[in-house]
Amino acid sequence: MNEKELIRLSKRMSRHLRHDPAALGLTLAPGGWVAVDTLVRALSITRAELDEVVEKNNKRRFAYDETGTRIRASQGHSVTVELGLPDAPPPDVLYHGTVAKYLDAIFREGLRPMNRHAVHLSATPDTARTVGARRGKPVILRIDAAAMSAAGHAFQVSANGVWLTAAVPPEYLSHTG
Repeated sequence: MNEKELIRLSKRMSRHLRHDPAALGLTLAPGGWVAVDTLVRALSITRAELDEVVEKNNKRRFAYDETGTRIRASQGHSVTVELGLPDAPPPDVLYHGTVAKYLDAIFREGLRPMNRHAVHLSATPDTARTVGARRGKPVILRIDAAAMSAAGHAFQVSANGVWLTAAVPPEYLSHTG
């Protein structure tokens, strides 16, 4: 597949594995898993095409289980799903990319999951910048993850390295400048 076809298929997979499985007649099993054969049939693609999207997706949005017979989105679901990720000690600092128009609300209310199940955080400013740039000129926020963790906030890390937490209260946020 060329790059355009890969992106198109990745977006279709994201839609159906994260937000609207029912539109394809899919039912997510516990953990967000779907049988590979079922997804291949529902999307009218080949296993080789699915493998190519999973392998080449630069954000590593999808993961196979240990048997290679089930697939799921690594995070970002708006449908109810419990990924079963264990709590993990975060690095001292994490980052979040956004745009300036949201800063007042963020510094007033903190980071909230909005229509997702968790707030998504990045391990590096560069990754956060890429995330924030999807909506315009990026602004990078610094999260004092060490202090949050010490205060009892739980963190998980998805298979593709995205850090997840229920919310980030404003007292743990600062602007990186």
